[in-house]
Amino acid sequence: MRMREKKAVDDIRQQALIRAEQLSRDALSYMREAEAVETGLTTYERAKVRKQQILDYLGGSLQDWDDWRWQLRNRIKDAGVLADILGMGEVEKKRVEKVGKLFRWAISPYYLSLVPDDYHNNPIFRQAVPDIRELDEGGSLDPMNEALTSPAPCVTRRYPDRLIINVTNQCAMFCRHCQRRRNIGEKDRHAKSSDIAEAIAYVAENREIRDVLITGGDALLLSDQHLEWILGELHRIPHVEIKRIGTRTPVTLPQRVTPELCEVLRRYPPIYINTQFNHPLEVTPEARDACSRLADAGVVLGNQAVLLKGINDSPTVMRKLNHELLRIRVRPYYIFHAKDVRGTRHWQTSICTGLSIMESLRGHTSGLAVPTYILNAPGGYGKIPVMPNYILDMQEDVVTLRTWEGRVFEVYNQPPSNEEEFLPDQDEMTG
Repeated sequence: MRMREKKAVDDIRQQALIRAEQLSRDALSYMREAEAVETGLTTYERAKVRKQQILDYLGGSLQDWDDWRWQLRNRIKDAGVLADILGMGEVEKKRVEKVGKLFRWAISPYYLSLVPDDYHNNPIFRQAVPDIRELDEGGSLDPMNEALTSPAPCVTRRYPDRLIINVTNQCAMFCRHCQRRRNIGEKDRHAKSSDIAEAIAYVAENREIRDVLITGGDALLLSDQHLEWILGELHRIPHVEIKRIGTRTPVTLPQRVTPELCEVLRRYPPIYINTQFNHPLEVTPEARDACSRLADAGVVLGNQAVLLKGINDSPTVMRKLNHELLRIRVRPYYIFHAKDVRGTRHWQTSICTGLSIMESLRGHTSGLAVPTYILNAPGGYGKIPVMPNYILDMQEDVVTLRTWEGRVFEVYNQPPSNEEEFLPDQDEMTG
């Protein structure tokens, strides 16, 4: 008897070892591919060289570099300066100038420091520097119809219980794929305090609004005092349960996340911040430290990547990005399908590409590293989650499903009823 029991245990263990070997091969295959993907942590020494070059060119000090206001004042927005720093040719420079006449651009010294000497296909360079393909007239300047969903100054409302307050058009860097490039204009400008006050009053008057997103532009480019006023006013509205902030400063200007800012944020919980890391090269020591300061202040951090052709439209790159984000306490939240914004069609991938990436994540890595793939409905009708189809067939009694490995199973649509077995018989009822 004991021999049979031991053999049964050994058989089960052998099956478990075979299964573990299969899973190991899956993980090791990804790991071999991921070794070739650079991150901002592995390229740190290279970035330090570029950093010193930029400081020498601008006449700045290391102390200046850590001052977010200095970074803003010294954004690179002249094609000649950019060409000098990167060693760009005359044709490249003229193309930047030509695009710049139509779409504004600016790059923080910090973000530019991440661009290597061999920059042409570099994900940092391509997100920051104007591309001649932006002159393509296809697409819309306002694909989400935000102009038609503003019931009060600075407000965008597309959902029943939440809304956006747009507080500025300013960014540390004007991303080349930006969905709100129409708002950038020719100059930085924060929304008028009186307009923001009207937006807050609208929130107060509509008790169904429980969730307010403060964005722009980049909401963290307001001063600490201005931001505290907005957060404080919202915090005092009883039906506002959470405040959210949309910002890319942890990626493009991590110096903005100062201890003083974190103290402001700490005073008005709960605060959720969604940022936008699009490539592992953006996960630098500075970005990591900025996210740590925010997390230590009680802020809940999420990431909303945009799926961009040639940047992160690779299963390996996207998984590597999500792993790096979790290491710095940022939860991958969304992958946005690129919107059809004028001048950005060269960024757009097929929806099939996005679905392929989702297939490569689900089951192959932790659920924490699997965001939701989102396509925004044209005309501003909201987010549509798009996912691979794991339901192959649905009948009244049985559903046919497939797993992340492609195994097919049938499960009950609803459990079979055995209630009759437990109904009292006639004798019990009369006895």
